[in-house]
Amino acid sequence: MTSLTWGSDAAPLHLDLPADAPVTLGLAPRTPLPDGPTPRHLPRHAMAEALLLGEGRALTSTRTDRTAVGDRLRYTGHRTATRDGAEMIEIDQYDPETGLLVTTTLTRYDDLAAYRAVTTLRNQGERALTVQAVTSVVLRGLTGFLGDPRRTRLWTARNEWCAESRWSAIDLMGPEGLPDLNPAAHGQSGRGSHSRGSTSTWSSGEYVPVAGLESGDGPALAWQIEASNPWRWELNSQYADSDLFTLALMGPDDLHHAWTTVLDPGDSFSTVPVSFALSTAGLTGAIAELTGHRRRSHLPFTADAARPLVFNDYMNALMGDPTTEALLPLIDAAAAIGAEVFCIDAGWYDDGYDWWPSVGAWEPSTRRFGDLGLTGVLEYIRAAGMAPGLWVEPEVIGVRSARAADLPEDAFMHRAGVRIVEHDRYFLDLRSPAARDHLDRVFDRLIGEYGARYFKWDYNVTPGTGPDTGVSGPGEGLLDHARAHLDWFEALRRRHPDVIIEACSSGAQRMDQAILSRYDLQSTSDQQDYRLYPTIAAAAPMAMAPEQAGNWAYPQHEMTDEQIAFNLVTGLSGRLYLSGNQDRLDPGQRDLVRAATALYPEVIAHHAAATPLWPLGLPEWDADTVALGSLRGEELLLFVWHRAGQSEVVLPLPRFAGRELRVETLYPTELADWAPTWDPATAELRVHPAGESARVLRVRP
Repeated sequence: MTSLTWGSDAAPLHLDLPADAPVTLGLAPRTPLPDGPTPRHLPRHAMAEALLLGEGRALTSTRTDRTAVGDRLRYTGHRTATRDGAEMIEIDQYDPETGLLVTTTLTRYDDLAAYRAVTTLRNQGERALTVQAVTSVVLRGLTGFLGDPRRTRLWTARNEWCAESRWSAIDLMGPEGLPDLNPAAHGQSGRGSHSRGSTSTWSSGEYVPVAGLESGDGPALAWQIEASNPWRWELNSQYADSDLFTLALMGPDDLHHAWTTVLDPGDSFSTVPVSFALSTAGLTGAIAELTGHRRRSHLPFTADAARPLVFNDYMNALMGDPTTEALLPLIDAAAAIGAEVFCIDAGWYDDGYDWWPSVGAWEPSTRRFGDLGLTGVLEYIRAAGMAPGLWVEPEVIGVRSARAADLPEDAFMHRAGVRIVEHDRYFLDLRSPAARDHLDRVFDRLIGEYGARYFKWDYNVTPGTGPDTGVSGPGEGLLDHARAHLDWFEALRRRHPDVIIEACSSGAQRMDQAILSRYDLQSTSDQQDYRLYPTIAAAAPMAMAPEQAGNWAYPQHEMTDEQIAFNLVTGLSGRLYLSGNQDRLDPGQRDLVRAATALYPEVIAHHAAATPLWPLGLPEWDADTVALGSLRGEELLLFVWHRAGQSEVVLPLPRFAGRELRVETLYPTELADWAPTWDPATAELRVHPAGESARVLRVRP
């Protein structure tokens, strides 16, 4: 059998190219089956699986595994190339019974042990093929790479509005994982699966589309689905202890998302991209590799290169009710504390003082802004030395908007001929030229006539299974719409290259790499309780590069100095994103804010070249103490929040064991000293918070 090793020297991929079986892609070399009776159903770990109507599976189950087409695929060739620092390999397989050509493309940037995978189906046969499911990639060799599956843990994150990024782990072969059912006794692989997925267009509405496996502090695998549409991954139990489970990564399918697509002869279909990263330094190491991949694969938009400090009027401030009288003092206060962008949030277009169902025309209110008008307020922002920004939710049309009646009917999503509506909003169908033309006119006006240079781009409702107009079913319509949105958005950014665009979706309900690679920053939550935000902020770098994590800080005049600092440490732990009634702060409170904004340029520059780590582990939602590290070279910034509990907190830093370190408080410097002490023998940093408080510490040799 021919084998091929490709990729990173530290963690290469192992491709087996047999003549009588499908290609397999392993994280470790293949091991032979154990001695004993030959299984009745030989295990096949095909790199690509395709479930077709009329073909089904070769071994029954409800998982995307052992499809009849996948079993019949045979290697026909491969190609390698290098472009712009990215290495690629394309592997072709062919099914002679259907005439289906299956090409899996793997991409790797620079020297990273991180890989992106996409699979393309091409119908080279003589009849139409209906595809019910297709994997982006299937990985075997997980046991060989990770070690004993009984010591392997699976990390996933629940996600919802105001409670994002709640990570937890289970034992892979524990009660909630995959049981040992002794497959050799049955002569075939198991049929169970441990899976996660999403529905509709909130890609992170239930689970973050990132997960990981780790074996202690040693080998680890992390992966992400790069799609703003439904997705799924499966850990599927297999036959032999030496290769006991496989990982299938994919977009939507028929069983879970009502997705099918018909390939006529000559047609093709490409899966959503997925990525995975390997490390021998635990989950933190795998996320470091994935962080490098995220940065390297971000599309080359440069408007946000300087990462200016943003103030937004919404959170715990105007809350969707902007007026000239309310805005002007906030604008002055934001400029005084060093903001470089001022974003007017929801409501600026609404005359009825109910901003939710009136979205869609994106024309200024005639009642809110008096003689100045919205354009006068935006000019006031510019005169204060800041770039003006606006909140938009462009993918929907409110039921009270004039656009709901005057746009062509094909501009909207329909199911069974009925316009889809959710919480007083209709949905634009971005497959429609009329919908895209409408949005082009809106943004050309907001940018060209009003001078907006920043947009907070929200997405607060979802259309369910999707539109079924002109396609085989709603799942296909939804995927096509999501792809049309990304294509249109890229064209918008090319047409307006100097505009910064923030991603938001009821906080972070669309927190996926398809969005993150095209937008500049991501709002990490709508959480208004500053005491609950640290868990969200500390876990955000699991899903995005740290410099993209827009963490809100909203100091208020009724807060103590420690509470204000607590807020600002949250902001500084990612992309500091200011709000709150800054105009009501007293001089001492403003000084605390200005100290944070003065530190921001140094911190964000550090984040942009750093990788995350978690000295206390990934935080639990109600943990007494939460800690996030941002490591660049030998310099570590620590963000530590103490909410309750013991007055001494021990932070393990094993990478600095046996070395003398300097520890200094970067923020706040005028409040109580936490008296940090470092013990090189135990590699422990001890701090001594007094009650609810937070600090930014710098640690370096």
